[in-house]
Amino acid sequence: MLTHALVGLDARRVEVEAHVELGQPAFTIVGLADRACQEAKHRVRSGIASAELFWPARRITVNLAPADLRKEGSGFDLPIALAVLGASHQVSLERLATHAAVGELALDGRIRAVGGVLAAAEGARRAGMERMLCAAESAPEAALAGIEPVPVEHLADAAAYLRGEAEPAPYEPVADGAGTPPVHPDLADVRGQERARRALEIAAAGGHNLLFAGPPGTGKTMLARRLPGLLPPLGPDEALEVTRIHSVAGLLAPERPLVRDPPFRAPHHSASMAAIVGGGRTARPGEVSLAHRGVLLLDELPEFMRPALEALRQPLEDGVVSVARAEGRAVYPARFQLVGTMNLCPCGARGDPAVECSCSPQRLASFRDKLSRALLDRFDLVVTVPRPRAGELAADPSEATAAVAERVGAARELLAVHAPRRTAEADELLSRAVERVPLSGRGRARVARVARTVAALAGSESVKPEHVAESLAYRSPRELEPM
Repeated sequence: MLTHALVGLDARRVEVEAHVELGQPAFTIVGLADRACQEAKHRVRSGIASAELFWPARRITVNLAPADLRKEGSGFDLPIALAVLGASHQVSLERLATHAAVGELALDGRIRAVGGVLAAAEGARRAGMERMLCAAESAPEAALAGIEPVPVEHLADAAAYLRGEAEPAPYEPVADGAGTPPVHPDLADVRGQERARRALEIAAAGGHNLLFAGPPGTGKTMLARRLPGLLPPLGPDEALEVTRIHSVAGLLAPERPLVRDPPFRAPHHSASMAAIVGGGRTARPGEVSLAHRGVLLLDELPEFMRPALEALRQPLEDGVVSVARAEGRAVYPARFQLVGTMNLCPCGARGDPAVECSCSPQRLASFRDKLSRALLDRFDLVVTVPRPRAGELAADPSEATAAVAERVGAARELLAVHAPRRTAEADELLSRAVERVPLSGRGRARVARVARTVAALAGSESVKPEHVAESLAYRSPRELEPM
């Protein structure tokens, strides 16, 4: 019986072998199975009994090969049960050999969905399998891999199918665009904050990292949460890549098996480093991977643990996260836009002309030290968001998300086809800025990237000095620099 174990996002082939022999009745699972997999013994025995199938009163040994590959999770329940039924001649061994299987068994024999079905189905297709037995809820996900799913709701249905006595209900593909699409808040709700809105548009067009800083109540989080609505839908390959990550994490909705929109993740500031970048006792994708091809919002950035923030530096540069464990190494993609919000001081009054800051120099220095210079340097756009005036709050609604998204889409198309090149004058201005601002090598490259985006939004075929000047205006202000 063929199934697959997940190592990161990779599906590794696993052969489930069962042997029934005379001797004291016992049920043993070997092959480096974790606790959840070992507990399959109880679920499989109860499930077979509930399906009114015969449980051999003999010594039963199940081997999960290869033996040096760690097997984790409850997805091995169904293939183990089918292997036992095959070894006891209750289902056709010939038909078992042509099918893959994945799924968890309930004690009453029902088959439950598990995470990672898409990756397992892709592995089965590569192994030459044409059909895969799985829970009915997992069928839409398995079909994305190009394999024919066999949706079964109960172990008795799977056994009847493998004996050739019955065919499961045909799989009905989920209609394209089915389900409820995500609803994004509209930029028209934001009053004033023209500079912050402009930075949001530039970030959306160029995929840049963005930091909003300012007093509480100025709309920093409100602005940040409107970025996903400006992003275009994912392309076919990108959608499948993102879906694979969310499948492994068990976050797919059955009614929307394919993730078509850029993901948006906003973890609480109490999240651990493993929750942010991935890992844990059993390696799982973290928030940076769940935000792949989308947006990761870290609201109140200094409140996050410094080790978690510093761990962001490597995936921001490389676009991947590598989680090393004693039993192996898992690699998860993590190419995301980082958006942060923060106050300018612990009490929040700094930058607000109506309130006096009460923070001592020591407390302010400690607050600034929470964000390293290296992390701040990885933000392409840093905007101080002031408190809006009364007239701005009472003004008519500003430009809506749809209008801005149209410009963002046009700029992205221009950048994909022909990225604007800098003129000699723009190059000279950038070189002077390296000495005067000053800019690191990384900072110079990021300013140049933002300038290309500004030029693309203007529909210009070249990067001019005014585009570089606007890009330089979004570098980190001095009040954010560590003391």
